[in-house]
Amino acid sequence: MELNTQTLRKTLRQRRRQVSMLSHKQSESKTAYKLIRHSIFKSSNKVGIYLHAFGEIHTQKIIDLCFLQGKQVFLPMICNMNQQLVWVKISRNQYYNKRFSHHPLGMKEPMASRGFHVSHLDLLIMPLLACDPVGTRIGMGGGFYDKTLATAPRKPIRLGLAHDFQFITQSLHREAWDQPLDALLSPTKLLRFKR
Repeated sequence: MELNTQTLRKTLRQRRRQVSMLSHKQSESKTAYKLIRHSIFKSSNKVGIYLHAFGEIHTQKIIDLCFLQGKQVFLPMICNMNQQLVWVKISRNQYYNKRFSHHPLGMKEPMASRGFHVSHLDLLIMPLLACDPVGTRIGMGGGFYDKTLATAPRKPIRLGLAHDFQFITQSLHREAWDQPLDALLSPTKLLRFKR
């Protein structure tokens, strides 16, 4: 039986907002530690990642590790013309000096700059609200990641980053335009899916 997507979104948004700062710190450390030991991360040089803003797993430790290991870090920026994401390479200096602009939807973006197509990346680390056992991902509802990934069927590797409660054991409804994940990383799980 499939879950009602609208109800699930509302419940999980609320639950994400209730995660304590201590839990965020613990989850961030556990996921970063798991990720750096995995071949997906080791073999990726160009890493697309989000800046946490809405209760998602925090990404600072992963971004720090990317810079420490000499990986290139790319952040998403919404292209107003087609509502797709483009990926802007940021420097360590930009990141640590917090040189970002605020998007009207509430997240931080890199300052206007040349953005790359998502297929330029080796690994894309994505936020989510829910994921099921076959890699169906439910996002915040804007469709930005789905629209963007529809134009890049093979590359990059799509990794969802989630709190443990965001992994749903029941099937989620997948629309024709929904783009599934290749893997899911949470504080206690690293799952691979067949796309």
